[in-house]
Amino acid sequence: MIRCIAIDDEPLALELLTDNISKLPYLQLVAACDSAIDAMKILQQQTVDLIFLDIQMPGLTGLQFIQSLQEKPMFILVTAYEKYALDGFNLDVIDYLVKPVSLDRFIKACNKANELFQLKNKPRQLSAENNPGYFFVNVDYSLLKVVFDDITYIEGLKDYIKIHLKSSSKAVITRMSMKSLEDELPATQFVRIHKSYVVSLKHVTAVRKNSVFIDTMELPVSDNYRDSITILTGRPGQ
Repeated sequence: MIRCIAIDDEPLALELLTDNISKLPYLQLVAACDSAIDAMKILQQQTVDLIFLDIQMPGLTGLQFIQSLQEKPMFILVTAYEKYALDGFNLDVIDYLVKPVSLDRFIKACNKANELFQLKNKPRQLSAENNPGYFFVNVDYSLLKVVFDDITYIEGLKDYIKIHLKSSSKAVITRMSMKSLEDELPATQFVRIHKSYVVSLKHVTAVRKNSVFIDTMELPVSDNYRDSITILTGRPGQ
């Protein structure tokens, strides 16, 4: 069950939002708030998985509210303004709904959130043999399937990661921490060589004292990850 909050300063819009939420069996409405400040109080007291959020509200706006949170649940923006869609994308929201929102469009957004929720909360695979061979990342309001064998290396860029693929010259960019990413990757196939780089053992073509090559791409090995040389070559680093 996905625990959620609805936030909108317009009473009729909030009533419609809560009514739509009640129609979906996998959603549990924790609270309906007419301000982001009230929602903050709820977050301090209860666990919340998903927030339906208006943007233009007095006091603290929806976007300011998202930016203020250190631990962020999933967000679906529900607003009358299309112009904030890019801001929503940059904040990695699940979906962006423009009022008036039809029920079928609302359900589509919620199904997307439910799919991501299930992926995040599925039991961890205990062995590489049971690993499905792929995982999903959130890209452009969609869940994109990434196959482990297709990944050559992964690059950390502050709050984002860049997944480089063998099959495409265009990397996959998603808002995600390197730590969260490492939890998704099988340790038998990937190794971290730097605070900003994880490489696929399958695609490494050469190893030096301070660097790793994937074809012609040279990636640095930092002192903190010197043991990675041993994993890559089976021999201690020099």
